[in-house]
Amino acid sequence: MEQENSNYGNLFGSIDLLSEEHLEVMLTTMNTEHALYYLIESVKSAHKKGCYTIGETEIISKAIRVLLK
Repeated sequence: MEQENSNYGNLFGSIDLLSEEHLEVMLTTMNTEHALYYLIESVKSAHKKGCYTIGETEIISKAIRVLLK
């Protein structure tokens, strides 16, 4: 018998959601570190989808590196 996928969904291609409650916990317990991680993952996802020009990608990439120092 095929096992069902236990994920409720996925954010930005890198963050698995286990349930609607899991999403609610992520929202209600988000701190600065989590917020930065989610923003970076969202930008990476948008880049993979071709949402930015080369110049925009360079600026975003440098901004992420500065934030992660």
